Amino acid sequence: MSDIPLPPASLRPAAAARRFRAPTDEAPATRLVLILLAVLGLGVLVLAPLATVFAEALAQGIGAAVESLSDPQAWSAIWLTLLVAAIAVPLNAVFGIAAAWAITKFDFRGKAFLITLIDLPFSVSPVVAGLCIVLTFGANSLIGGWLVAHGFPIVFALPGIVLATMFVTFPFVARELIPVMIEQGRAEEEAALTLGASGWRVFRTVTLPNIRWALLYGVLLCNARAMGEFGAVAVVSGKIRGQTATMPITIEMLYNEYMSVAAFSMAALLAFLGLVTLMIKTTLEIRHADQLAAQRRH
Repeated sequence: MSDIPLPPASLRPAAAARRFRAPTDEAPATRLVLILLAVLGLGVLVLAPLATVFAEALAQGIGAAVESLSDPQAWSAIWLTLLVAAIAVPLNAVFGIAAAWAITKFDFRGKAFLITLIDLPFSVSPVVAGLCIVLTFGANSLIGGWLVAHGFPIVFALPGIVLATMFVTFPFVARELIPVMIEQGRAEEEAALTLGASGWRVFRTVTLPNIRWALLYGVLLCNARAMGEFGAVAVVSGKIRGQTATMPITIEMLYNEYMSVAAFSMAALLAFLGLVTLMIKTTLEIRHADQLAAQRRH
């Protein structure tokens, strides 16, 4: 055995490991540079503007910020924003579940077209969406004129704001559910139907427990987007202060009127609501990951 010649040093395992590395095994300096670039981009694009908003809101003290938010018009904007989200998000959850169910559980012609329609709000400007609603339901249109004549205006009223918000936020729930439902397949539902379960019972006892986390993520993202929507709502609302002005629209009007403290105070409140939504989403993700890890151990 001692007479067997050793391979050249360049072909030995240790030397080969040093010479060849995995594509993702970057040098420490490269990893450090990438991390610093990511942190720098995050700080410049996200953290710095967010810190500026809160700093400007408290520039004249917390008392001035609270006083600006206690104004009746500010309360009207806050209430309207929450009301629109409370209406649009549950409706989008129902429509998103129905769309995801149709796409993943059935085979039919036009499925690709339906998926394209779901993604349409991502590719169309919110301002264009608002303009389409005005042209369809405005007082000068056939449908809108009839509704206005019978006391049910859509544009420059709550229904138009809800429609615009629903259009912009529709994809979030469906897009969270579709990949999950495709991965789960149809076997469990088909087995339950074979055993005599009704369609509603299959959905309630089989489908819903499997998609509950994805549904919660989609609802939270939809809610955050609904509260912060500006473009489409600005077109259909008419920006009537105290009536159809949501929080983003009120922020713009206050800033244009050089009421910086009031504008930044409401912006800080809106940002805080968004941060709370993200914290809830992160908590749910951690809890879901812990449950999956526990299931794998058992």
